Amino acid sequence: MIGLSALFSSGDAWAQQADASLFFKAPARVYVEALPIGNGQVGGLVFGNPNKDRIVLNEKSLWSGGPQDADREDAHQYLDDIQNLLVQGKNKEAEQLLQKHFVSKGDGSGRGRGANVHYGSYQTLGDLQLTWQDTLADYRDYSRILDFQTGLAKTTWTREGVTYSQEAYVSLADEVMVIHLTASKPKSLSFDLALDRKENIQAMEVSKNQIVMQGQLPNKDLLGMKFAAKLKVFPSGGDTEVSGQSLQIRSASECYLILSAATDYSIDDPASRDGDPSLKVKELIESISIKGLKERQIEAFGALYNRNHLSLQNKMGDGDVSRYTTPERLQRYADGIADNQLPVLYFNYGKYLLISSSQPGQLPSNLQGIWAPEYQAPWNGDYHLDINIQMNYWLAEPMGYGDLAEPIRHFTYNLVENGMKSAKAYYDAPGWVAHVISNPWYYTSPGEGASWGSTMTGGAWMTEHIWEHFRYSRDTAFLKEYYPVLKGAAEFLSAVLIEDPESNYLVTAPSNSPENTYLKPNGYKGHTSMGPTMDMQISREVFGNTIAAATILGIDEDFSQQLAEKRSRLAPNTIGKNGDLNEWLHDWADVDPHHRHVSHLYGLHPYDEITPWSSPELAQAVTETLVQRGDGGTGWSRAWKINFWARLGDGDHALLLFKKLLEPVMDEGGKIVMSNGGTYPNLFCAHPPFQIDGNFGGAAGLTEMLFQSHGEEETLRFLPALPKDEGWQTGSLKGIRARGGFRVDFAWENGQVVSGEIHSSLANTASVSLPAKLRILAENGTVIHKNDSSKPLLVEVEFKKNTSVRLVKIN
Repeated sequence: MIGLSALFSSGDAWAQQADASLFFKAPARVYVEALPIGNGQVGGLVFGNPNKDRIVLNEKSLWSGGPQDADREDAHQYLDDIQNLLVQGKNKEAEQLLQKHFVSKGDGSGRGRGANVHYGSYQTLGDLQLTWQDTLADYRDYSRILDFQTGLAKTTWTREGVTYSQEAYVSLADEVMVIHLTASKPKSLSFDLALDRKENIQAMEVSKNQIVMQGQLPNKDLLGMKFAAKLKVFPSGGDTEVSGQSLQIRSASECYLILSAATDYSIDDPASRDGDPSLKVKELIESISIKGLKERQIEAFGALYNRNHLSLQNKMGDGDVSRYTTPERLQRYADGIADNQLPVLYFNYGKYLLISSSQPGQLPSNLQGIWAPEYQAPWNGDYHLDINIQMNYWLAEPMGYGDLAEPIRHFTYNLVENGMKSAKAYYDAPGWVAHVISNPWYYTSPGEGASWGSTMTGGAWMTEHIWEHFRYSRDTAFLKEYYPVLKGAAEFLSAVLIEDPESNYLVTAPSNSPENTYLKPNGYKGHTSMGPTMDMQISREVFGNTIAAATILGIDEDFSQQLAEKRSRLAPNTIGKNGDLNEWLHDWADVDPHHRHVSHLYGLHPYDEITPWSSPELAQAVTETLVQRGDGGTGWSRAWKINFWARLGDGDHALLLFKKLLEPVMDEGGKIVMSNGGTYPNLFCAHPPFQIDGNFGGAAGLTEMLFQSHGEEETLRFLPALPKDEGWQTGSLKGIRARGGFRVDFAWENGQVVSGEIHSSLANTASVSLPAKLRILAENGTVIHKNDSSKPLLVEVEFKKNTSVRLVKIN
């Protein structure tokens, strides 16, 4: 049997770290108070109740529904009619015709409730329930802490003189969930174990040391996905017995619970089935060695977590913050009490969630990451292509996690086959298209509603992550592999453009500006349009990226020339009569002036065709747009606005939006508030309800405030949007990545950079905005550049492969 291990880490080791842990003094009442753990594929939400505990289980590929043919094969026959109506200004008639002939066939997404239609929904795997015995006495000294650096969630409490510990994690190294239970007194662990799922269970087999759950989800007319979970018990001492559907563990001194989960989903061929999930979970469990489990997890997780590091000088409003719980810190921050470790905590939580929900070879993180307690997830927990899935990966490249963004790139690659069919069915066009929504079956058809489902640039936006990975890595082998995806998106957009007779510009049609409604001068409120600004920006980006890729690879010269000619004729960004950037081809008003989507600022972020230094008039127009839209909105909308203001160089406004993103969202009774954006007690972003995109987008925004490398020249810019707030004036950022293959470390004091290092993995040239009163030294100490002035100086630095330069303060 397993020997009784050392009982607990020291108190210091498990005290809250102000910048790297969640901390609660009570069990979770609802899932947005629970601690999220995961290894990308398997996720858990730990409630930590010392009487009856619940751990919500997720397996990333567990979806109801299945592949479907949602394309209307004859839709392209109506394309000319729809486009002609738009050209004539008859938007109402065009939208009516589009709703009749140009939406998805069948149920589409089920209007966001697709669990029982072909589209399907992401679903919880179920619950692991742990019911403690001898709970008549109250517990005290309760603590629940999630350590970001290790991925370990630890719950401790004391009852009748005995201190209990429950440590939970999902191992990156061993691919199983681990719950390790100990007590300060031998033979004190007595509890019942069960796996529970409310529906679609085919078998629940309980033996003396394990529980195996098997099931199959519905797929309307067909048999759906099979799944399995296996929970095995490794006790030290005590007795284990079967009681109905539960296991009873009595008087153990220590116990490991090991859980594995799997489905028969095939990521590259979802129409087929990939093995027997019950055999997969059995093989995983049988391969586990208990010895060294925790050490292997800490090593694997830490290697990823420690790729970068942010610190801000610790200046608290009233002393040490570590005595406050996470929800208390949120409330204090909202009340205006200083806590400058909270932005660092949010930055670190973003990378923790990315590591825990996205690993190579998997599906991408969905709307809920891998932490959904529902059988019908909100909006099906799917992949929204009009910002949400993309926002999930904004932080990956700059934080040095380009490998963890492989799932979104591979997902985009797998959209192409269905996207070619949709392009043919709706537009009779070459290349490939994906619209607004998708799922593990690589759905590319429009949605079922004309008001939101016809945006035609969702797939094209996805290709940005391919190009951005190249910009950061300069990996030409990667670019060659993914070039057909870029080219296919460009081929489609090139083929569907039509000429606007008023301006002679080329525009997309029909499309819309995601989920927003315009007001025409004649009073008509509509969605369907031609040439919405975001479409034009994305078209310029895709054409430009494809041309650049073809040039680098030395191929497709004629096609590149065709794209260049059409790119020059695309409808440009225009400024309206109120000084804002127009969202549509014409200067139409918004029905909702404060709409959550600000899609026409795509050219500012994530695309970089608009910058304060290259296009100041447009930068002023987008500033005016943001002022008019206001600082409210859903969680992810506030996160996007942080990035907008950071790109504009306004750190104070970016910080204002960050504070609004962190506004607490729970009522005093512990109920989940379903209005307005903000942040839940466990730092999950409130759309509401919970959507993880805001977490990732907010963390990315903090990065943009401190370091940027976008724009045509990809200039490295230090502290481009540093707030004036005192808590931000001194700090350091290490391990940040820059476009061009650079890794950057730097520190600042009193708002000024005082030291740094730029490392290049390639032989290349860096454009650097050298901060004031700094010089750049080569590895041999030679001065390369010197900036004696009080303003940044634009310089170029030549690098040999795998060499560094230092930024040193001029004394």
